[in-house]
Amino acid sequence: MFAPVSTSSTTTVAHILPLTTIQRERLLPVPGRVVVRISQKVTPLDVIAEANYGQEHALLDVASEMGISEAAAEDLIHLRTGDRVEENQVIATRGGLSRKTIRAPRNGRVVAVGGGRLLLEVGEGTYELRAGMPGIVTRLIPERGAEITVNGALIQGVWGNGRVDIGLMLPLLSAPDEPLVASRMDVSLRGSILLAGACNDADALRAAGDLPVRGLILGSISSDLLSLAMQVRYPLVVLDGFGNRGMNSAAYKLLITNARREVTVNGEPFNRFTGAAPEIIIPLPVAQQPPMPQAVAAFTPGLQVRLLRAPHVGEIGTLVRLLPGLTVMPSGLRVPAGEVRLESGAGVAVPLVNLECLG
Repeated sequence: MFAPVSTSSTTTVAHILPLTTIQRERLLPVPGRVVVRISQKVTPLDVIAEANYGQEHALLDVASEMGISEAAAEDLIHLRTGDRVEENQVIATRGGLSRKTIRAPRNGRVVAVGGGRLLLEVGEGTYELRAGMPGIVTRLIPERGAEITVNGALIQGVWGNGRVDIGLMLPLLSAPDEPLVASRMDVSLRGSILLAGACNDADALRAAGDLPVRGLILGSISSDLLSLAMQVRYPLVVLDGFGNRGMNSAAYKLLITNARREVTVNGEPFNRFTGAAPEIIIPLPVAQQPPMPQAVAAFTPGLQVRLLRAPHVGEIGTLVRLLPGLTVMPSGLRVPAGEVRLESGAGVAVPLVNLECLG
């Protein structure tokens, strides 16, 4: 049993949880209309909100067109950011002998006013916000979206191609580092979510699209394939990074345990500012609501961690203790560090900044 150690140092948490309460806010990029209701059950592909947006921009330089000062032009413009305008609507009129009128060129929305100028979004399209996960609508956010809640397993990754879908997860691996190969693709996999350890074969990605599959979960992928991975029509989530290292043992065990269950693959790109991350969600029945996942964790002995830098990048271990003071690393840097026992049994000293909590 490790004795607790008090420390103010914290680390981010990569969630690999067998059972938790998953709660996400899904928001439109601009104000629009929420089309779901409280307690409504949704699937990842259901539209929960929609908004009109301008596909082009038109700049109306009132001051220059009328040959007046910016301050005088400001007095003639009676529109504010967010106002809707119709084609030929009067934007500004100058009276007198040289009367001049400026009109909106098309239907649109005012996105900026200032300096005697007015910027319009024109050529409207419709943006549909999808739920991105299965669950129940637990809160409405007026004009922007909704909060969705589901109970189940959660596995977060490091890279996604921006697509989302749902399907039955079928493993194509018997070890965490087993690669995805085109020769194993057959019609029995059509419409499923495939699970593999690594991918360095472009033909395998194309073969998955030809079936087609509904998603692909990988431990790692060759960086040379990222351009192709962005183009495929199915969602793709990478759990551990780039290269040929396979999948971390914690994610592998959890995913294999839930093989042949319906899973959601959400390839939402990682965003350190909003906390968004590509993730796998596996809805599970519960007797009582499990706790929410934690966002950060303190460095304390017994913490399960993943190493983020070479030579042990992607490996999992247990933080045995925090090393006192500053530790001199092979590079010569003196940094706060901890002793980590890897799954292989080896003990290594690792800078705290190179550790990420799994939990």
